[in-house]
Amino acid sequence: MGKETRRKGIEWRVAGWMVRHPGMSAAPAVLGAGVAELGPAGAGATLAALGVAGLSWYRGHPETFDRYAAPYVRAFRRRWLRYVGRRWRDLMIDCEFGRENRRTGHIEVPRLLRVRSASPSIDTLYVKVLRGQSLKRFQDAQDELAMALRADALGIVKVQPGVIALTVVRGNPFADVIDPAEVPVDSADVDLRNLYFGEDEYGNDWTEPLLGHHLIGCGATGSGKDSLIWNPLRGMGPAIRDGLVRVDFLDLKGGMAAGTARSLFHRYAAEPDTGLEVIEAFRDDMKATQRHLAERGLRKFTVSRETPFRVLMIDELAMMTALGSSSTTRAAIKLMAEVMTQGRAPGFALCAYVQEPTKDIVPVRDLFTRRICLRTTAENHPDMVLGEGMRIKGALTDEIPADEEYAGIGFRVDQRSRRPTRVRAGWVSDADIAELVRTCTPGPVDESNVVQFHRDEDQDEDEVA
Repeated sequence: MGKETRRKGIEWRVAGWMVRHPGMSAAPAVLGAGVAELGPAGAGATLAALGVAGLSWYRGHPETFDRYAAPYVRAFRRRWLRYVGRRWRDLMIDCEFGRENRRTGHIEVPRLLRVRSASPSIDTLYVKVLRGQSLKRFQDAQDELAMALRADALGIVKVQPGVIALTVVRGNPFADVIDPAEVPVDSADVDLRNLYFGEDEYGNDWTEPLLGHHLIGCGATGSGKDSLIWNPLRGMGPAIRDGLVRVDFLDLKGGMAAGTARSLFHRYAAEPDTGLEVIEAFRDDMKATQRHLAERGLRKFTVSRETPFRVLMIDELAMMTALGSSSTTRAAIKLMAEVMTQGRAPGFALCAYVQEPTKDIVPVRDLFTRRICLRTTAENHPDMVLGEGMRIKGALTDEIPADEEYAGIGFRVDQRSRRPTRVRAGWVSDADIAELVRTCTPGPVDESNVVQFHRDEDQDEDEVA
């Protein structure tokens, strides 16, 4: 018996295409029905009105258009221009993912199921692989695929049996260094619900709330985590000076991160053992504020000098939760969990910064309500920090180059659309930190609240002076 060379009839192939792409199939039918019902003039006027409405939305409220409409418009345009049938087929054949059907002689290629475009520079392609092809085969050809797709970075993961996702990142939207947060002139200008961190990939201000939230920032060495500390501190500066905000700081890198700015902080420590004392005191202050509010019949605090907004910053969290003594780590985790579950109403927030976001290092990971992920060293880190599935959607933090040019670049999750957004934190120089200390120190250092280094204390005092 000879080889069967007949393929499905074209009518069956067209029917299959229509089933796989109902939107494209329905468009001509809807247009035809509109013309039949309204006439050519009426249908044209309706289309024109929809076009004007869309353009007005695009021009009049770009923030909501970019959040809700733009991802679908981009995905549609790229699906039917950049990844349209023959182009996709040629790309797969060029990368040696096509194969000949033994019966028909027809060249089969992996099928592009759908395209998602969470941002202007990121596409996610969902691909149904051919029988016998594996995830590893695609990962082994990652460099070839990246070159064929004109991608600066490419992520390849399994979504479900027989389906993989190619996350394609093109270009760097942050060609220039981002300026740091301005120090407001007066505490009345401080907005604790919109603290400036930098810019997003659309060129808009990137802000995060601290009031009522707990924040975690993750990033490998040299990724720019310090910017996640100093930008909000600069934004809160006048409120710190005026006693409306009090910051406790655990500088667990031997005092290298914030030692020159310790006068800004209500309490300061640079070692795990003394850091535990600071965390415990922070928790005790929270309990005292809870009693104070309860005695006055209040359910929530109001920012004032009597009840200031309290912030505990911990850099590097692993020193408190995994690398210290077992008794210290157990006590620290318990205290932090207590603060994070009860701190919202009395106005207590925790900000933690870490290199490895694994569960053994960040056991209270699910209690952080605001999450930022800069460059990481492992492909599972973005999902650990930002949430499940965020790497597939474009948060390729493990593909960010380890170069100073990319410091401060990472991802956050838009709380409304639940899509990852690429951001870059403002770069804060030593001069910017000195300006903050000079203009916003809340009076003389209260030595009873500062936990000194265990090494030469006289030397430390000379350095502060």
